[in-house]
Amino acid sequence: MDTSFDMFIETEVPENELIISRTDLKGIITYVNETFAHISGYEPEELIGKPHNIIRHPDMPKSAFADLWATIKAGKTWEGYVKNLRKDRGYYWVYARVSPMIKDGKVVEYKSLREPVPREKRIEMQRLYDKMRAEEEGTSRVVMYVNNEFLDALKQYEL
Repeated sequence: MDTSFDMFIETEVPENELIISRTDLKGIITYVNETFAHISGYEPEELIGKPHNIIRHPDMPKSAFADLWATIKAGKTWEGYVKNLRKDRGYYWVYARVSPMIKDGKVVEYKSLREPVPREKRIEMQRLYDKMRAEEEGTSRVVMYVNNEFLDALKQYEL
């Protein structure tokens, strides 16, 4: 029997860093700071001009982004926990604040500021989002947190 699995490595967002991006009204990235590029595993030029959902992790329930878009299109700031997908297929968690930027009374772009999430909160949100996806989409995925000793033991099997 051939058994295989994918291992996705979590990247920790440093405590002293803030991830910043801006998009146009359709969600196309117009600016990223170096921290965003570094944490996501992309070069800035790989992100500029791409839809922001290039980093959307499949664990995120669709309703979370529906709520985000409804909130910012109504001219309000959306705040919430987001699991993002790295270029290398790993992931990272952030607490995001997405705000409409207004010029001459009109929304001209969106700005997102993201910061680290404590480990306990990441686990709590993973469980909540798994439940939401199971209810909304009828799909589930198993996520397991392991320590370095376990990872070292796996290396002997050359997975």
